[in-house]
Amino acid sequence: MKLYAHPFSSYCQKALIALYENDTPFEFRLLEGEAAFAELTALWPVRKFPVLQDRDRTVVEATSIIEHLAVHHPGPVRLIPDDPAAAVEVRMMDRVFDHYVSTPQQKLVADALRPEGDRDPYGVAEAKRMLDASYAWLDERLAGREWATDHGFSLADCAAAPALFYADWSHPIEDRFTTLKAYRARLLTRPSMARAVDEARPYRAYFPLGAPDRD
Repeated sequence: MKLYAHPFSSYCQKALIALYENDTPFEFRLLEGEAAFAELTALWPVRKFPVLQDRDRTVVEATSIIEHLAVHHPGPVRLIPDDPAAAVEVRMMDRVFDHYVSTPQQKLVADALRPEGDRDPYGVAEAKRMLDASYAWLDERLAGREWATDHGFSLADCAAAPALFYADWSHPIEDRFTTLKAYRARLLTRPSMARAVDEARPYRAYFPLGAPDRD
């Protein structure tokens, strides 16, 4: 298998965590330079990443990559529970982290990359409000849990780790959300996420809001 990705991308980290959890062998294709992006474009003209090439299968989107791995390259860490009801909750939480943490966080980053005259203060304020609402909901939802659901480390945590990592950089989680902050800290000590964070360290200058001197 070959993964087309960049170490600093949150969605690439999501896929990498799943691969690292089960020591799944793969080739990493670093998306830096025209040649690498030409390869990516031939597989996926939208040019979003990560993209997984597994023999004759091209799999796009981090969630779908993790689903593909669970079906075709299962390992001891079952990132999607076998029980259908448990799997529904895991998939729901995966969507929560992608849509209501990653999406508004990326709005803040994208706005910072725009020319000053083209920025969207209203959209930024809306994104911050969504993050605040998500932080409050997650702080309550995660009470008493080690991971995102009661079904062990899962797809949902693969989504949560990079989402909360960058969200706290972009719009800090308030100290009053002690449960959520503790969960983020646990995610960062998980060996798969710690490895992804370390591999991304050389690229921190890319962060347009300024990477904080922590994590």
